[in-house]
Amino acid sequence: MSLPNIITLARIAAIPLIIALVLMEGATPRWIAFALFVIAALTDYLDGYLARKMQAISPLGRMLDPIADKLLVGALLIALAYEGSFSLPLLWAAIAIMMREIAVAGLREFLGAQQISVHVTPVAKYKTTAQLVAIGTILLVPVIPALSLVAASLLWLATALTLYSGYDYFASSWPHLKETKK
Repeated sequence: MSLPNIITLARIAAIPLIIALVLMEGATPRWIAFALFVIAALTDYLDGYLARKMQAISPLGRMLDPIADKLLVGALLIALAYEGSFSLPLLWAAIAIMMREIAVAGLREFLGAQQISVHVTPVAKYKTTAQLVAIGTILLVPVIPALSLVAASLLWLATALTLYSGYDYFASSWPHLKETKK
């Protein structure tokens, strides 16, 4: 068990605590949730950096890192929707993000079974960053209401990048998905 994998597992373990804090009333739990979320989001960069620097890239780490990202984003989107942080249009943006994440995970699983590797694209890295920044900003809206428009704009930007990167994955995978005639 390498340090990068421990950091990734810690990110996953922090998710229930962040969710519990989001669901509590008051500014203090929200600020703590935000701080923990920022730390968890930063570990997304840190674990990869350390894995490369320490030459500790492992199959477990390659599997866990994207799962941790999707769990963090997905769980927070669900919690924020539950506690009422989203207007109806923003709820649709959150649903679009979740649908893309599930669809691309399914695509990766399908192609992996055929020994076809789907590499992370630069747009997908920007997408993850945009999602994390948008969610972090949304977490602050109850304590800093003036961020409302910025938070909504960031979520729409994250949604656009998310949908574009999903399209990019499916378009590049299309030759492997078409039925072959025999």
